Amino acid sequence: MAKQSFAASVGDWALKVSGAAEAIFQESAQELVSQLDQLLVDMVYDQPQPVGYIRTGFLRASLMASTTAMPQLTRDNPGASVPADLVDVVLVINGADLGEVLYLGYTANYAAFVHYGAQGRAPRQWVTLVAQRWTAIVEAKATEVKQRLGL
Repeated sequence: MAKQSFAASVGDWALKVSGAAEAIFQESAQELVSQLDQLLVDMVYDQPQPVGYIRTGFLRASLMASTTAMPQLTRDNPGASVPADLVDVVLVINGADLGEVLYLGYTANYAAFVHYGAQGRAPRQWVTLVAQRWTAIVEAKATEVKQRLGL
C-alpha cells in the first residue's frame, strides 16, 4: 500500500482555508488516540482475565504523546489500579504544530509483550491495526471539517 502524505489526504482546499489543516491534523490525531484506546479495551481489557493475573489498567494509562521523542517502554506496572486519562495526550496533540512529528507510544515496559505476544499468549496488535487506519481517519476528519466550514 502506497503511503499518502497528510497534505494529499486533506486536499488542496484545506491548505487554502486558514486553520483547516491544523484542525484536521489535531482532530485526526485525537481520533487515532481514541481508536487506540478503544481497540486496546476491546482486545485486552474486555477479554477474560488470565488466572492469577491482576488487571490494573496500567497499560492503557501508559499511553503518552510527545513532539520530541518516542515514549519509551520503561515504566513498571505499579500493581494497583491506574485510571486511564488521556488529557495529557490531548494537550500535546493540541499544542503540536502542523508538520511537526507527533510521537504516540505506550510506556508500560510490557506493552510489546502484549502487542506481539509472549509466553504462549496470542498477540493483540491494536497499535498496528489502528496505525493502518491513519489515512482513512485523516480523510474522514477532512470531510467533517469541510462540512463544518460549509465548503
